[in-house]
Amino acid sequence: MSKLFVGNIPHSASETDLREWVESAGYYVEEVEIIRERSTPESRGFGFVILKDGCKIDEVIACLNGRKMSGHALTVKEAIPLRRK
Repeated sequence: MSKLFVGNIPHSASETDLREWVESAGYYVEEVEIIRERSTPESRGFGFVILKDGCKIDEVIACLNGRKMSGHALTVKEAIPLRRK
């Protein structure tokens, strides 16, 4: 299972929009989460995509990084696990 960080997501985009954007490039998505403000449902402009097994993360990043969604060039890279102290 591979997890991607996706940045510069349009604030109007939904999880379904992000899923369809990734799948339109031919990659299979297991889960999508757009991070939202705690006090409102407004998007913070970034999120995470978990790819189904079998997707080569380097290939996915090379294909999607810089690709546009609603006029926004999205940043796509491998998600780094959060280290908690």
